Amino acid sequence: MPSSVIKYFSYDQANGTLKIIFTTDIVYLYKKVPEKVYKLLKASGSKGRYFNTYIKDKFKFQKLEEE
Repeated sequence: MPSSVIKYFSYDQANGTLKIIFTTDIVYLYKKVPEKVYKLLKASGSKGRYFNTYIKDKFKFQKLEEE
């Protein structure tokens, strides 16, 4: 999953939460994210562009401690 912005991401289907670890090691948990959004992020050729367009400022989030 090469990306210049996103280091790692995972999805918790039971809770609808998307965890994203950025290359800066800052971790965000996005809430009530539909599974379709996660799958499209996973399939996207540009994770950063997809994130900026379809996730950033679209879902409530919580900043977690750095990994």
